[in-house]
Amino acid sequence: MTSVEEPARPGERIRDAARTRAEILDVATQEFARAGYDGARVDEIAARTRTTKRMIYYYFGGKEQLFTAVLERAYGVIREAEQQLDVDHLDPVAAIRRLAELTFDHHEQHPDFIRLVSIENIHEAHHIAASEKLGKIGSPALDVIRRILASGQESGLFTADVDAVDLHAMISSFCFFRVSNRHTFGALFGRDLLDRAQRAHYRAMLGDMVIAYLTAERTTH
Repeated sequence: MTSVEEPARPGERIRDAARTRAEILDVATQEFARAGYDGARVDEIAARTRTTKRMIYYYFGGKEQLFTAVLERAYGVIREAEQQLDVDHLDPVAAIRRLAELTFDHHEQHPDFIRLVSIENIHEAHHIAASEKLGKIGSPALDVIRRILASGQESGLFTADVDAVDLHAMISSFCFFRVSNRHTFGALFGRDLLDRAQRAHYRAMLGDMVIAYLTAERTTH
């Protein structure tokens, strides 16, 4: 008597599809981060996920859409972390330090994110600009920054009238540079910005820099 394999139930098919899609995104993230958008090959991604190029196109539509999906998921990770950040119980100085540390930790832990953003900048944010999802995702960090700035100014702890986007750029630039320029900086100055022995120093330095900016006296021109 031959046994007949029971067909997959709808719920199982959905789970399998979600798992396959996630696996493709995992490998695609690595491949795009390694080879760049132009250098990455869908055939290679298919081979590493033990699927087919046709299946990848079925799920994502094409290489461009796949790269966009990779960016959407990468940005989604840090946006989710920002949304879960709870600093309302902290004073403004401690709160802004915690926010800066969140970005510091995320960028250090996700070097592929740094590479992907660098690649997207080479392409002048073409994929981000075309993505409805990324256009709507915004940055929860900006809302948190605005609340912290307002609280700090009301309490007199922050003397500077600072724009939230400017402060976000200041924090991001330090954290991004530390990862993106690690190798060139090390070759030029003989210092590894990701040296574990210096991690606490750089993490504290970022917070000190932000607080100094927020409490500095401004000269009116």
